[in-house]
Amino acid sequence: MSIRQWPLDDRPRKKLLAKGPKALTDAELLAIFLRVGRKGVNAKQMAQELIDYFGGLGPLLKADQKVFCAAKGLGQAKFCQLQATLELTRRYLDEQLRTEDIFTSPEKVMDYLAIQMRDNHREVFAVMLLDTRHRLIELIELFFGTISSASVHPREVAKAALEKNASSVIVAHNHPSGSAEPSRADILITKRLKSALEIIDVKLLDHFVIGKGEIVSLAGMGKL
Repeated sequence: MSIRQWPLDDRPRKKLLAKGPKALTDAELLAIFLRVGRKGVNAKQMAQELIDYFGGLGPLLKADQKVFCAAKGLGQAKFCQLQATLELTRRYLDEQLRTEDIFTSPEKVMDYLAIQMRDNHREVFAVMLLDTRHRLIELIELFFGTISSASVHPREVAKAALEKNASSVIVAHNHPSGSAEPSRADILITKRLKSALEIIDVKLLDHFVIGKGEIVSLAGMGKL
């Protein structure tokens, strides 16, 4: 049975308009994105098949072009459409953070960092440079590879803060294949950065560690 033959309340678009997007399942949301299914399979059925094929909505959204396009019913057009949607989300969050006092909303910072960094396939150490009102000036990715106390140079973080006239910073790095639990090296990096930034009168507000499905705040743990 095609979606057009379903009761109105069961159709994904009608359900979204009536109850809001949070009322929809992953498959229903993906069905709206797909718009159509394939022969003998409606969009919602195809959406559920794709979620099962990729092992979840997250792996589907993070799939590279080759893997994504290899799935039955998908292709370059859908890949481009998805990437554009994800980039719009990133830019929306970036715009919000540039106009709002972000430190009063750490959850929003976590959402922003998750969008920006969680999908990296290697470790990335990034610095959020903030103005006097704690609004985002710029997010800069400074260090790549295996993040350790030896590979993160406080002088580079301080240099970036001075160049952008930042009054405070938030740093973050991801664990692509592991837990977000901070390591001893993460805590050491945080202490070194805090000390180096204090010399130039720049405050380190937090250090977030981004893992699979979770983000940990060192400030929240009392490790700052």
